[in-house]
Amino acid sequence: MAYTTIDDPSAYFKVQLYTGTGDTQSITFNDTDTDMQPDLLWQKSRSHSQDPRIFDAVRGGSKMLYPSLNNVEESDAQFITAFGSDGFTMGTAGGNANDSGTTYVAWCWKESATAGFDIVAYDGVGVGTAQNVSHSLSAVPEFYTVKSRESEGNWQTYHHLMSAAPETDYIQLDSNGAVEDYTFWGDTAPTSSVFTVDDGNDVNESGEGFLCYLWRSVQGFSKFGTYIGTGDADGPFVYTGFRPAMVIAKRTDSTGYWRMRDNKRTPYNVIDKVLRPDTNEAEITEDNHDFLSNGFKVRTSGIENNADGGTYIYIAFAEAPLVNSNGVPCNAR
Repeated sequence: MAYTTIDDPSAYFKVQLYTGTGDTQSITFNDTDTDMQPDLLWQKSRSHSQDPRIFDAVRGGSKMLYPSLNNVEESDAQFITAFGSDGFTMGTAGGNANDSGTTYVAWCWKESATAGFDIVAYDGVGVGTAQNVSHSLSAVPEFYTVKSRESEGNWQTYHHLMSAAPETDYIQLDSNGAVEDYTFWGDTAPTSSVFTVDDGNDVNESGEGFLCYLWRSVQGFSKFGTYIGTGDADGPFVYTGFRPAMVIAKRTDSTGYWRMRDNKRTPYNVIDKVLRPDTNEAEITEDNHDFLSNGFKVRTSGIENNADGGTYIYIAFAEAPLVNSNGVPCNAR
């Protein structure tokens, strides 16, 4: 059975639903668990076609990037005016994160080595000149994505299981493309203290500022894994060691959209509300996943979720561990 040091995952990750007002709005997390001051906000419209937005406490709430686009960083003092003790405040420039009457979801993380999440800002030293960038996970990162803040460039992304040699390969968060080979990571695996960037303007252009979000698996709280499709409507069960609060998945051996599912937009099985982080599309309905007390179950033969022999990576965060630190099991819904 799984064992965890994080009995309450909501202390480090929350999913928040809200409706835009078109004006200044303070959002308080509406769960009943531990308060959390967020360090990363990833917001997406559910009801309208709008590009998702990312804000973080390292750059400050006035700085915004689009995870679905290769655009440069935008600035406005009225984007996010506060990262509160249990929520966040949007200013008058909320735009696509706060349009009046539009429904939204915000996925929110707290930066913490305990929970396996770090935010790193660094400067490029020049294409073809490898540099080691320090991080604070105190463990080897398993998933990270890099974006230039100052010029157009894709979100170049690493997952430790997306290929036999992931340090030579990349995938893009803002694209539906398959895994490809390039020397973004200098053909060097990350360590418990650094990750390497080398060739490519998207990760190491001289004098430019870059942003990197890094995660590692924490037993009972998060998991960065892979599964192989069966092509059967009664698809694979994927063990995580916890009931998921959110699962992001992507086919890697062929083209296929990223898909985000969570327990707030669909509180009960089947988990049928899907958003795509690599597009501006509104929420769609796909009846093809269950969230269980110890993982998730794929219930479709569709090729973007379960092609026969297809390879998929996933990123999952917990609602509750299968077994807490006192040996008490959680209940499935």
